[in-house]
Amino acid sequence: MQTILVAGGAGFIGSNLCERLLDKNYRLICIDNLITGNKKNIEDFIKNKNFTFLSADLIDPSFRNIKLPKIDYIFHLASPASPNKKSPISYINFPTETLLVNSVGTYNLLKIARKFNSKFLYASSSEVYGDPKVSPQREDYFGNVNSVGIRSVYDEGKRFGEAITMAYFRKFNTDTRIIRIFNTYGSNMRADDGRVISNFINQAISNKPLTVYGNGSQTRSICYIDDLLDGLIRAIFSDRTKGEVLNLGNPNEKTILDLANIIKKMTNSSSEIIFEPLPEDDPKVRRPDINKAKNLIGWTPKVSIDQGLAKTIQYFKSL
Repeated sequence: MQTILVAGGAGFIGSNLCERLLDKNYRLICIDNLITGNKKNIEDFIKNKNFTFLSADLIDPSFRNIKLPKIDYIFHLASPASPNKKSPISYINFPTETLLVNSVGTYNLLKIARKFNSKFLYASSSEVYGDPKVSPQREDYFGNVNSVGIRSVYDEGKRFGEAITMAYFRKFNTDTRIIRIFNTYGSNMRADDGRVISNFINQAISNKPLTVYGNGSQTRSICYIDDLLDGLIRAIFSDRTKGEVLNLGNPNEKTILDLANIIKKMTNSSSEIIFEPLPEDDPKVRRPDINKAKNLIGWTPKVSIDQGLAKTIQYFKSL
């Protein structure tokens, strides 16, 4: 039985990935320091003999002393991800931790990958494109990033993570791939994570005002979690992705105001929509070019926005 290490496995994407991999009968080691992850997301897995949870911090020097079995695959999903400073788990509220988990943490995991000859997947982000001047964003676009802005701890952390991942590929021939994840939503999101979909849904089902930043004309492309997991798994198990960078996201672009109105209608909410100032360096457009993922791993998202939102609304209502 092959062993997979999932760093950040108690988080939103990580916990869903753990469930999918356990269903495929892999032995799983989940590592999380629970700064932004939630142990409730993985409590159903604890009794599974193929699942091991390690409460550990990738950036702590003691992590290097952890004894691990042979690792066949590594998913590096460990990082705060929300840009909303009002959220208690925002990377803006954990600036040094975000920078270090994407630098020191990535370095420590790459050393494990080199030791065991593991396949390694670094979960980067569409945020490496910054506030893009081209749309849709292709993998060969260098981005438009403010290296000293409030969002730079995440943007530059991810860009460094990409750089050291490629350094290991080029110097040691480590079997790496970089996945730039665009806005993703679904079950196991935290209600307080400050992301646009969770914000709107929880405001709407509580009939509280829906908070739109700016005039709502900025766009996002939202991808349902099941589609993203399919892409991540295809990417790490494919030999064609070694040394490659791939966008994974849904190219169906919507304005923020459109998303607010869609969610308000789907929840039959009486919420009003209110407008607040646009945060610093907030991207005006966000849309992935996924042709490379189509060609290399045969991936396209299948779940429509209406289907995905309906499932996510039901999830939040059940909490």
